Amino acid sequence: MAEAKREPPDDDHSTTLPDEVALSETTVTRPEAARGRPASGEPPVEALAIDTIRTLAMDAVQRAGSGHPGTAMALAPVAYCLWMRHLRFSPSRPDWFDRDRFVLSAGHASILQYAMLHLTGYDLPVEELQRFRQAGSMTPGHPENFITVGVETTTGPLGQGVANSVGLAMAEAHLGAVFNRPGHEIVDHRTYAICSDGDIMEGLSSEAASLAGHLGLGKLTWLYDDNHITIDGDTAITFSEDVAGRFQGLGWHVQKVADANDLAALDAALEASTSVVERPSLIIVRSHIGYGSPNKQDTPDAHGAPLGEDEVRRTKEVYGWPPEPPFFVPDRVRAHMGGQVERGKELVAEWEGRLARYGEAHPELAAELRRRLAGELPEGWDAGLPRFEVEDGPLATRAASGKTLVSIAERVPELVGGSADLSGSNNTLLPFSPNFSRETPEGRNLRWGIREHAMAAASNGLALHGGLRPYAATFLIFSDYARPAIRLAALMKLPVIYVFTHDSIGLGGDGPTHQPVEHLASLRAMPNLCVVRPADANEVRAAWRIALTRREGPTALVLTRQKIPVLPRDAGTEASGLTRGAYVLQAEEGDAPDVVLLASGSEVQFAVEARLRLAERDVDARVVSFPSWELFRAQDQAYRDGVLPPGAPRVAMEAGSRLGWREWVGPEGAILSVDRFGQSGSYADNYRDYGLTTDALVSSALEVSGKGD
Repeated sequence: MAEAKREPPDDDHSTTLPDEVALSETTVTRPEAARGRPASGEPPVEALAIDTIRTLAMDAVQRAGSGHPGTAMALAPVAYCLWMRHLRFSPSRPDWFDRDRFVLSAGHASILQYAMLHLTGYDLPVEELQRFRQAGSMTPGHPENFITVGVETTTGPLGQGVANSVGLAMAEAHLGAVFNRPGHEIVDHRTYAICSDGDIMEGLSSEAASLAGHLGLGKLTWLYDDNHITIDGDTAITFSEDVAGRFQGLGWHVQKVADANDLAALDAALEASTSVVERPSLIIVRSHIGYGSPNKQDTPDAHGAPLGEDEVRRTKEVYGWPPEPPFFVPDRVRAHMGGQVERGKELVAEWEGRLARYGEAHPELAAELRRRLAGELPEGWDAGLPRFEVEDGPLATRAASGKTLVSIAERVPELVGGSADLSGSNNTLLPFSPNFSRETPEGRNLRWGIREHAMAAASNGLALHGGLRPYAATFLIFSDYARPAIRLAALMKLPVIYVFTHDSIGLGGDGPTHQPVEHLASLRAMPNLCVVRPADANEVRAAWRIALTRREGPTALVLTRQKIPVLPRDAGTEASGLTRGAYVLQAEEGDAPDVVLLASGSEVQFAVEARLRLAERDVDARVVSFPSWELFRAQDQAYRDGVLPPGAPRVAMEAGSRLGWREWVGPEGAILSVDRFGQSGSYADNYRDYGLTTDALVSSALEVSGKGD
């Protein structure tokens, strides 16, 4: 097919590329015709490479017995054009810092990425493609960055990848502003994402795209696979919006490529996207799912299941491809695409030369960059953290967190973050820094707007990029809006810090819609998320220390709106005991406690008061502050038994669901909790009405200890 003439832009946002060429559901256009392949003779190596990607995808899904072959078949030319002509990467140095980032947000098409990694020389042998979706393989059903070398981020839930890409682009813009100097641009790379109809439909992508357009992230390009097919059928049954118009309204540069097989048009669109420096770019590519399949092209049958042995054979006939052996890679293709290894080495060598010259011209900046990329905290980063005294009076833990955060951020310049339009309530603003914006990309205050999901997902991108430590803040109740991205941070072991304030029914008159009840239990159920609910200002200081030093997963700090006292402690007992999850805040007077009072957060104050009241009744109580179940579980049995003596009666109090507390109080212990929705009322009234009082705790302690009247 001859390349259609490109029309001039029809407005200041959109470049229109060749008019769309329609293919009916029953008509299959042979790839030779679509790409200008001669009717006879040796095919061009590019056409051969594209068909190699397609046939690898078909064979891998067929052998696995499950998967999504159709999208990979449709997008093979797009992936080829991007990776071979535009993407800057190094298969032998996949962690090279200044590489372009590629995100396959349409993660169901993972075999497309695996085929590209294999063919361009990453450490992903063909045997791993043959083990696609099998236990223990390097080719899981959706891309996992902790399994497959060359995969930047874990994508599966639609919308997450594109939102991650916004965070990656933000990180590049910020670090470039901080470290680049005239003649020394050592942070200079782009972020590309392939997204699907599903990504575009998910609300998260709208949040992320809105933010990217507002920030003017000019080094971000999304390639939208407009194939008109979802699992349930043609997208027309659910989706009729003007995607181009929507993104233009969001401030994006928009282009259309009418035929995914048109390499010239794809190349021109990608080239044009690099010239747009003040807006992110969307390239809408009309493709045909299951391209070349005689019976399944443009149908849902090509989306989520193998084509079937007979259809694979027929499709290979359409491509002019030998039916056997499966996973066939022509020598010409292997040599052609494998050339990216040497190209990548040259790119790395050139960058390392620039980095060396940068180090000579700006040694302090170079040392700072190396420290950040190594993941090391600055020496003395925790010097001067605020300390709080009982006589200072009550202080909300959210306020103590704000003081601690500012103190840390002054010494840890890679700490960046912000709030979902609640910075004053969450106490997360850094007063000494400007906002991150298109005018001041060096700013460290990230203004997310009312976009909790995009905030959390983009924070994952910030953490994935390297060189930054992100924190993200909102009310605990709205962790529901961020939860999918929090789960992926835990899965990827990303050290994102969440600041969740307004942590209970104690927040006041906003009522049950704003009062979290089940959220602590829900977050604690998530593997590899460390949840910390400090009991006072000094525990907050210790909690931030945990959050900064934890590298293998995210940390959630759960903080009060209401003021609570700075707690008295036994001599020699420090709030640093929080680092072990639970510790004896106040010990019993005798050799063993008559009862152990366990609590977290704002309820620990009631345990301290109850201990004094119980002493008047000759009941010797121990108070255990229990801010983090995850940290406590990580301790050895001897330590845990030392804090919670086996056989000692126990009572727990927490302003949230009782779910999970039985593990700590045992079958005979008592739990004072909140197991129904909250109410609109003051902190004091709510705690009284829900039985979270010193009197209630004393009564329960007397009952379980057997020392009541």
